[in-house]
Amino acid sequence: MASAGAGSLLGGFVTSPSEERGAIAFAEKLLGLLEEGRYTATYKYAVLLALLDLCLEQTSKTGAPPRVLTTRQLAEKILDLYWPHTLPFLRGASASVLRQNLRGQAEILSAISRFRERYARDPSAPLWAARMAAPHRLELLVRFIEWKLIEMPLPRLQIMGNTPHPFICEIPWDQAVRQGDVRRYQEKKAGPFDNRILLKPQVGEYLLQLNGLLRPLIQRKWAALVARLNGHEEDRLEEFLFGAERIATAKLRVPLWKLQDGRCFYCERRIGELDRAELDHFIPWARYPDDGIENLVVADSACNGEKRAFLAAAQHVVRWSSRFAVRSPIGAELADVAEHTGWERHPDQTLSVARAIYLRLPHDAKLWLHGRKFVVADRSALGRALGAA
Repeated sequence: MASAGAGSLLGGFVTSPSEERGAIAFAEKLLGLLEEGRYTATYKYAVLLALLDLCLEQTSKTGAPPRVLTTRQLAEKILDLYWPHTLPFLRGASASVLRQNLRGQAEILSAISRFRERYARDPSAPLWAARMAAPHRLELLVRFIEWKLIEMPLPRLQIMGNTPHPFICEIPWDQAVRQGDVRRYQEKKAGPFDNRILLKPQVGEYLLQLNGLLRPLIQRKWAALVARLNGHEEDRLEEFLFGAERIATAKLRVPLWKLQDGRCFYCERRIGELDRAELDHFIPWARYPDDGIENLVVADSACNGEKRAFLAAAQHVVRWSSRFAVRSPIGAELADVAEHTGWERHPDQTLSVARAIYLRLPHDAKLWLHGRKFVVADRSALGRALGAA
């Protein structure tokens, strides 16, 4: 971080010393909220992580974070976060869905579990596959989740002790909100309910700047609470709850390998044997969990092992970003692969996340190039590649 007199440059964003202090003060308040110690359910962790993800996903072409989110967006993101948690956790010879509430199971998790059992053709399928299988029932599930968030965790999100401290966002309702008003809004009928979540000034920017620190911290706190509620080991639970999704990517390996002409995305050498071809998340899973096809590349086992959870250097970003260009041949091929395999894709969202992360790198950030070589981030090249105005 630059000296207090100079400020620092985060991608295309110049931050003044006062803005840096603002981010630090925000982080301190959030740490206090996380340490409050009276959580009886995991909802607050889920909401905080969802707000973080939404700020990444809603980053504009210029790299600016959103100022307003909606309860609908939050409900869809909460469903994304909890979906893998409703798979049974194996312990010894038994397996069961982990409890995430002190008094029985959390209502949202119970509702997701029921949906999985009744309407998902394959109970272990990822959410995007279940969305295609039963879209009407999934819509009802999202509306239920949205109501539950409006009713309880959102009005209580920023309470420390017994005192409200609204430093993250403002909402135009309180705990007296009526379900009938929310239902009318969900049915697109006129009514008094306002679904906006208004982020406090600079909060979106702080969340983006602090993503690399806040994400693992929130996940660790979440896993620790689940461990206490279920009497399990915390380390195993964190990997189960937040590790790379347990979905079958084998059907993508061959078509992506062919699309890359049998070459490793990073070193561009031919991968002699198909079993040495591995799928890699270009934007690392640890930074943002994204299984969309635009975020997946084929790498040889050596490059994949060396890159790990590092951010790739500008020259890799330039080549990767070509898939998002208008009338891009590789973009069209990826769309065809997604259609034929039934795979998830959301290119605008993936590109927004890349902008949110890369355009905020400090001036001396080191990015992975190849092997064990790291290079200073070329912010000009990154800005051009990611279409930052």
